[in-house]
Amino acid sequence: MAAIVLVPGFWLGAWAWEDVTSELRAAGHDVYPLTLTGLADRAAEATPDVDVYTHVDDIVRFIEGKGLRDVVLVGHSGANLPVTGAADRIPDLIARIVYVDAGPLPGGMAVIDFNEPQTQEEWRKQVVEEGDGWRLPAPPFDPEADPDNLAGLTDEHLARIGTLATPQPFATVTRPLVRPTVPPDTRCSVIASTFTPEQVRMMADSGNAVFESMARMDLRHLPTGHWPMFSRPTELAALLDEIAR
Repeated sequence: MAAIVLVPGFWLGAWAWEDVTSELRAAGHDVYPLTLTGLADRAAEATPDVDVYTHVDDIVRFIEGKGLRDVVLVGHSGANLPVTGAADRIPDLIARIVYVDAGPLPGGMAVIDFNEPQTQEEWRKQVVEEGDGWRLPAPPFDPEADPDNLAGLTDEHLARIGTLATPQPFATVTRPLVRPTVPPDTRCSVIASTFTPEQVRMMADSGNAVFESMARMDLRHLPTGHWPMFSRPTELAALLDEIAR
């Protein structure tokens, strides 16, 4: 059985993995859901200096502190940079990275850069013009406004996420990750929810640098919205169990 470390995406904490964690533990795995600095139960630790490297440090410190080896490191959505950075730093401790509805970004690219210009502009407006200058508020999680990403979520899911989601330190969104010139040859899987493996390959064939590396990975499809740990936790856990064995 594997040591599985679960890292949530933007606005979430370890709580987001509760259903997946219970399924994986029932399957016999050692499972460690994390809350990153400045979020959820660690919201009091948020400062303007919390950035992607803070979150890389969180993951590395946790894995080394627990003495874990052969780790299956799982990152959802915006956690793609922290899990990539952690695996770059301690490759001997990582057996595989699993990206959930995400993939590794090229070195020098920040999460905000991957989003559409309209989203980038809206995020900066929310932070700089309407907010405190360093925290990105959680979205409204409105299924009418965002039906694809929120597909599969019940009213109870939406209410819980809306209650527990916390603002995201904006430097984790805007600061890029510098990767080694020759990154470690860590095995990687992608569990795609809002896109398909075929779409990944098509984007890679078009020369899209983000998808070129993903196309060479172990690609799995779990059709649902962007939050499969809520909408399809049993199926997500089953895929992680299969990948980890």
